Amino acid sequence: RVIVHVDLDCFYAQVEMIRNPELRDKPLGVQQKFIVVTSNYEARKLGVKKLMSVKDAKEKCPQLILVNGEDLTPYREMSYKVTELLGEFCPLVERLGFDENFVDITEIVEKRLNQLQRSGCSTVCVSGHVYNNQAVSLHDTTHLRLVIGSQIAEEFRKAIYARLGLTGCAGVASNKLLSKLVSGTFKPNQQTVLLPESCQDLIRGLDHIQKVPGIGSKTSKRLETLGIRNVCDLQAFPSAVLEKELGVSIAQRIQKLSYGEDDSPVTPSGPPQSFSDEDSFKKCSSEVEVKEKIEELLPNLLDRIHKDGRQPHTVRLTIRQFSSTEKWLNRESRQCPIPPHLIQKFGKESSNVMSPLVDILMKLFRKMIDVDLPFHLTLLSVCFSNLKDLPSSKKGSIGFYL
Repeated sequence: RVIVHVDLDCFYAQVEMIRNPELRDKPLGVQQKFIVVTSNYEARKLGVKKLMSVKDAKEKCPQLILVNGEDLTPYREMSYKVTELLGEFCPLVERLGFDENFVDITEIVEKRLNQLQRSGCSTVCVSGHVYNNQAVSLHDTTHLRLVIGSQIAEEFRKAIYARLGLTGCAGVASNKLLSKLVSGTFKPNQQTVLLPESCQDLIRGLDHIQKVPGIGSKTSKRLETLGIRNVCDLQAFPSAVLEKELGVSIAQRIQKLSYGEDDSPVTPSGPPQSFSDEDSFKKCSSEVEVKEKIEELLPNLLDRIHKDGRQPHTVRLTIRQFSSTEKWLNRESRQCPIPPHLIQKFGKESSNVMSPLVDILMKLFRKMIDVDLPFHLTLLSVCFSNLKDLPSSKKGSIGFYL
């Protein structure tokens, strides 16, 4: 198998910098309650660490700009866009939290390998780093598959940056465990491929047993009571004793993990809960402009909904008004149910729903803005949510009564 683990760089901070480009190149932290949950690399260079208290972070970096990250909606929506984009390359995409995805690219690699062999081309270059700077042997088909995998991983990263403006790291290896472990070797915005001969170096380099994905805090505490603190301890520990302590299935699973063995499949995650798109700009100050912006956002959204196949039942409009004091906290939203007669038209012909949807969104807009007074918007966002499957048999159709 060839598995890619894609891990986005300081995800919440990146989303905030995309929403508010003025924040780029400034030390930025995302705050939830009294904690800085993540920060951008500018802030990290100045000593701000993940999960630091706001007080400590401000002491370390007085010029730190803090954005409230308690509403997870923008992160969730961007996260689904990433998974959706990866799904265009390959159906086997598994989400892990908001900022990580596993992609099983085994089939794509096989196709490319066959193309290479048919064309008689033997020059294939690795994209990114090779773990441990290990020499690649293109005569070894396992190496060759992983090298092709590294090229595909680079295509993923380029597409995520071109389409969504996000950077991320990637790890390419023969299973989920190893791809996740190797993806963070070089950060940010870089990628690493792990060849099988370097697997033990990677896994033995973990300084604590809890660094092994799949071994949680409860299990690692129990292992510590047995004197097992790192991977080498676990590899050397008698299997029979471990099975007696933890039960056969857990003992066998974690001992396999300690050798870098992981046969768990990449399981595609469920579909997204909403579809949204937004546009930020310097100034939008007339109803005509607002309508134009909404008309620009809708076709892409309707296309995504059409491909998804479900029908949205709620639509939301979000605006951000310009403020010289609070540049990024001035968001306001209104939402309403989509009328049933419109819901039926989704997925059939998008032009049939465009005009009535624009009318609904303009009504939501007027609930937030008094158009008789001057206004200055810097962002518009449209979101469709409450997605439901199409009814399989419609009541009232003759088939229902037969």
